Amino acid sequence: MPTNRKIPLRKCIATGEMFPKKEMIRVVRSKEGEVTVDPTGKKSGRGAYVSKSATAIQAAKDKNVFERQLQVEIPAHIYDDLLAIVQKETRI
Repeated sequence: MPTNRKIPLRKCIATGEMFPKKEMIRVVRSKEGEVTVDPTGKKSGRGAYVSKSATAIQAAKDKNVFERQLQVEIPAHIYDDLLAIVQKETRI
Protein backbone atom coordinates (compact mmCIF):
# COMPACT_ATOMS: atom_id res chain seq x y z
CA MET A 1 0.00 0.00 0.00
CA PRO A 2 1.57 3.33 -1.05
CA THR A 3 2.04 5.92 1.66
CA ASN A 4 1.34 9.57 1.09
CA ARG A 5 4.40 11.64 1.87
CA LYS A 6 4.04 15.05 3.40
CA ILE A 7 5.08 17.78 0.98
CA PRO A 8 7.02 20.53 2.79
CA LEU A 9 5.46 23.96 2.25
CA ARG A 10 7.20 27.31 2.46
CA LYS A 11 5.84 30.86 2.52
CA CYS A 12 6.84 33.32 -0.17
CA ILE A 13 8.16 36.45 1.52
CA ALA A 14 6.92 38.67 -1.32
CA THR A 15 3.35 37.41 -1.78
CA GLY A 16 2.65 35.56 1.47
CA GLU A 17 1.39 32.49 -0.39
CA MET A 18 2.31 28.93 0.59
CA PHE A 19 3.97 26.75 -2.06
CA PRO A 20 5.78 23.40 -2.07
CA LYS A 21 9.45 23.86 -1.26
CA LYS A 22 10.50 22.65 -4.73
CA GLU A 23 8.56 25.49 -6.35
CA MET A 24 10.48 28.14 -4.39
CA ILE A 25 13.93 29.70 -4.58
CA ARG A 26 15.92 30.19 -1.37
CA VAL A 27 18.23 33.11 -0.65
CA VAL A 28 20.72 32.48 2.16
CA ARG A 29 22.74 34.68 4.50
CA SER A 30 25.80 32.87 5.86
CA LYS A 31 27.31 33.44 9.30
CA GLU A 32 29.84 35.77 7.66
CA GLY A 33 27.01 37.91 6.26
CA GLU A 34 27.45 36.80 2.65
CA VAL A 35 24.18 36.58 0.69
CA THR A 36 23.80 33.95 -2.04
CA VAL A 37 21.06 32.29 -4.06
CA ASP A 38 20.56 28.66 -3.02
CA PRO A 39 18.69 26.75 -5.74
CA THR A 40 19.22 23.43 -3.89
CA GLY A 41 17.69 24.70 -0.64
CA LYS A 42 20.36 22.97 1.44
CA LYS A 43 23.05 25.55 2.20
CA SER A 44 23.56 26.37 5.84
CA GLY A 45 22.54 29.78 7.10
CA ARG A 46 19.48 31.95 7.51
CA GLY A 47 17.19 31.55 4.51
CA ALA A 48 14.18 33.23 2.95
CA TYR A 49 12.01 31.85 0.16
CA VAL A 50 10.47 33.55 -2.86
CA SER A 51 8.22 31.92 -5.45
CA LYS A 52 9.54 31.26 -8.93
CA SER A 53 7.81 34.15 -10.67
CA ALA A 54 9.21 37.40 -11.98
CA THR A 55 6.41 39.40 -10.36
CA ALA A 56 7.16 37.95 -6.92
CA ILE A 57 10.87 38.69 -7.30
CA GLN A 58 10.14 42.26 -8.41
CA ALA A 59 7.76 42.72 -5.47
CA ALA A 60 10.45 41.45 -3.09
CA LYS A 61 12.90 43.95 -4.57
CA ASP A 62 10.46 46.86 -4.38
CA LYS A 63 9.45 46.11 -0.78
CA ASN A 64 13.02 45.26 0.41
CA VAL A 65 11.66 42.14 2.13
CA PHE A 66 14.93 40.19 1.77
CA GLU A 67 16.78 42.93 3.65
CA ARG A 68 14.25 42.78 6.49
CA GLN A 69 14.15 38.98 6.64
CA LEU A 70 17.90 38.40 6.40
CA GLN A 71 18.88 41.60 8.25
CA VAL A 72 21.64 42.46 5.78
CA GLU A 73 22.08 44.62 2.66
CA ILE A 74 21.13 42.67 -0.46
CA PRO A 75 23.39 43.19 -3.51
CA ALA A 76 21.59 43.99 -6.78
CA HIS A 77 23.07 40.94 -8.52
CA ILE A 78 21.04 38.63 -6.23
CA TYR A 79 17.81 39.83 -7.87
CA ASP A 80 19.41 39.40 -11.31
CA ASP A 81 20.40 35.83 -10.39
CA LEU A 82 16.85 35.08 -9.19
CA LEU A 83 15.34 36.41 -12.42
CA ALA A 84 17.84 34.38 -14.48
CA ILE A 85 16.81 31.20 -12.67
CA VAL A 86 13.13 31.91 -13.30
CA GLN A 87 13.68 32.70 -16.98
CA LYS A 88 15.79 29.56 -17.44
CA GLU A 89 13.12 27.34 -15.93
CA THR A 90 10.29 28.89 -17.93
CA ARG A 91 12.14 28.13 -21.18
CA ILE A 92 12.47 24.44 -20.38
